Amino acid sequence: MLQSHEAAGELEQRLVECAVRAERRGNALFFHDRPPTRAECSEVVEQDACGKPVTRAMQLGRRKHVLALECAREVLEALWPAPFSIEQRYRYYPHAKVVETISREKEARLIAEDCTGELRGTIKPDLVLHADRNLLKAALILDFKFPCPETNQAEWTKYGRNSVYFGQKQGDLYREALDGRALMISPREGVVSP
Repeated sequence: MLQSHEAAGELEQRLVECAVRAERRGNALFFHDRPPTRAECSEVVEQDACGKPVTRAMQLGRRKHVLALECAREVLEALWPAPFSIEQRYRYYPHAKVVETISREKEARLIAEDCTGELRGTIKPDLVLHADRNLLKAALILDFKFPCPETNQAEWTKYGRNSVYFGQKQGDLYREALDGRALMISPREGVVSP
């Protein structure tokens, strides 16, 4: 684990820099280095495999996440001596307080076979920093947030009616399931505590 507040501050600062770079590069692809407007963020640009609309904000968010996570891997490899997980999917049983990992292979197979119903009730934080070799516990859980437009505030997703976690906020669920502190990283706001 990081030995000092100074080292922890450097880790957070470098991850925020990852978010800022991802924000800039993502915007540069479509908007020539300017941020998208509220109308552009709301624009429906495609439909997903199930026929649901995908907005520009969703599309940009996915691309920016890829860029931020590439950068975060480099930062964590340099500054986090313990294991860490990137986009690890977990199945959480809240009544039993049990969590288990789902392999990337199984996740990919279920998605490819259009069996995503079997992933219902799972969680997938962007980054989980472990304090030791126990990959089912977190020292810190981090999620990148790219509000669109950028004047929106970063916030945890609130699970909707179709979720087994209806009404709960993503960060609260991450803390409960993985027994660690959950923070958001936003290009404009930096590291945001709940």
